[in-house]
Amino acid sequence: MRTVAVIGAGQMGSGITQQVAQCGMKVLLSDIDVALAEKAKANIDKALTRLVSREKLTPAEAEAALARITPVGDYAMFTEADLIIEAATEKEEIKRKIFEAAGKVLREDAIMASNTSSIPITRMATSSPDPKRFIGLHFFNPVPVMGLIEVIPGLATSPETVARTRAFAESLGKQVVQAEDEPGFVVNRILLPMINEAVFVLGQGTASIADIDKGCRLGLNHPMGPLELADFVGLDTCLDIVKVLYNTTGDSKYRPAPRLISPFKTLSNCGNSSIEVLRRKRPIRVTRSSSRRVDCAPAESAEA
Repeated sequence: MRTVAVIGAGQMGSGITQQVAQCGMKVLLSDIDVALAEKAKANIDKALTRLVSREKLTPAEAEAALARITPVGDYAMFTEADLIIEAATEKEEIKRKIFEAAGKVLREDAIMASNTSSIPITRMATSSPDPKRFIGLHFFNPVPVMGLIEVIPGLATSPETVARTRAFAESLGKQVVQAEDEPGFVVNRILLPMINEAVFVLGQGTASIADIDKGCRLGLNHPMGPLELADFVGLDTCLDIVKVLYNTTGDSKYRPAPRLISPFKTLSNCGNSSIEVLRRKRPIRVTRSSSRRVDCAPAESAEA
């Protein structure tokens, strides 16, 4: 891959853009308004500057990565892209509209991928111009730090598309898990029911926020508790994923916990007596296997 288009300049889209640019590829970053894409590029600039200050990048590397990012306000330039990655909100109807619009400029040899964390790929592929070249490519947040990408072929995805997508993911210095096209795939099929159950435990008054998180950190050796992680991911995103699991499978074990449907943006604001929990004072720490910098594969591996 030489040029990658990213649709969605939010947290995930910005992270994907930064990672791809650091690994030597040109990135076309789009959103509904070019001003949003430009703002995202400015935030990426700040992130790269922090990496320079921590000696994880040289000034020249940061400058080169930033220069590879072009903010755009529409899909006209996507004819240059070898890969288009959709990284919009986890709403299927929005994603389908994006696939239909971007599909009009998708080159005949290019791949269209969705960063969905739960929605079935085969179902969404019907909105793409060629389901053989449509695939799931699920990054994890924060993208430059997390070392995993899930690759999810749909029923119609061709072996060539799978191979090229895996090669691209590995060129970013990531480990790849390939999953069958089941709702939630691998990680979120396991993770979100745990988060949802933790919210049930909280709602039933079994334990406080602080004790639920402490129990999982110390008893399960997790780096953060499930409720802290839910706030980090975003309760709206957690709810969207749980709804996909529940509505797609019809299994009552995935029914959303009532407090997950609450109007509060974080569990810390749910009126629990443990609002002043330590997790609000303790910074979130995410570790990665590589030590000081983004480790990309050799340039030739990225030119699939």
